[in-house]
Amino acid sequence: MARSFDTQTLEVGDGIFAYIQRDGSWYLNNAGVIPDRKLSFFIDSAATVARAEALLDEAHRLGVGDRVGMVATHHHGDHTNGNATIDPTFLVSHSTVPEEMSNGFAVPPPGLFTPVDWGDIELRRPDFTFASALVLEVGGRRAELRHFGHPAHTLGDCVVYFPDDRILFAGDLAFNGGTPFALMGSVQGWLDSLDALRSLDVETIIPGHGEPCGMDVFEGIERYLRFVYDLAQQAVGAGIGPLEAARSVDLGEFAGWHDPERIVGNLHRAMAELTGTAPGGYVDLVSAFGEMMTYHGGPLACFA
Repeated sequence: MARSFDTQTLEVGDGIFAYIQRDGSWYLNNAGVIPDRKLSFFIDSAATVARAEALLDEAHRLGVGDRVGMVATHHHGDHTNGNATIDPTFLVSHSTVPEEMSNGFAVPPPGLFTPVDWGDIELRRPDFTFASALVLEVGGRRAELRHFGHPAHTLGDCVVYFPDDRILFAGDLAFNGGTPFALMGSVQGWLDSLDALRSLDVETIIPGHGEPCGMDVFEGIERYLRFVYDLAQQAVGAGIGPLEAARSVDLGEFAGWHDPERIVGNLHRAMAELTGTAPGGYVDLVSAFGEMMTYHGGPLACFA
């Protein structure tokens, strides 16, 4: 019997649909579906085979046929594990994504998260890539794919912007109600990206996780990233590590956001940047995730 999931499909613009997976915590991402009789489009997929099949079923209900293009906003498994299940005619991403997919993990190591039935995940890498910007015709309208020139959430984050509709699929450059996560990117780079994001004429944002929102979502993200950076500076000055620094503070307004343990991973990244590691450069992911588990008190909660 097929699993049922807490999802909702919202028509955020004329013929532009956001596929929302609740509650938006670890591996519960949003996707986009734009049906068209000639060439339909997906924006991202889902973390497990079962969830990708549910997304595909919903897309068919909306009128998506056999010829589909797909955009991967970045390489993380919640946005790309279902690519092979959807089996697009072509898949496009930023130029760093193929290597990031090869160097990362689609399915997390056992014990890192609470048990998940991932299914038989087959990596489906991009067919085409771009360096900074690409314009596509999606459902008869202009769609602009943009990368802002530096690491942020990851090395290869791109957004999908529909200027005539004032709609932005922000990927994981926007979390609404969830803790931003910069371990594989750059805290400072993400802050720099916010200026570019705010320059867009946008009314509706579909974040990578959480409910659709407006431009004010970036205000909370900026406050959080500056909180992380300030704490990292204090920790470097005091000679303490990310876990100790995280445990030393009250998260305040951010305590109610999903996955607060990400503060530890974010401090690993920010402290590395402050001590000379280039944005997006090497950080010990095993150590960072291990300390996130310690902060959390066990395997990280995943409901995918």
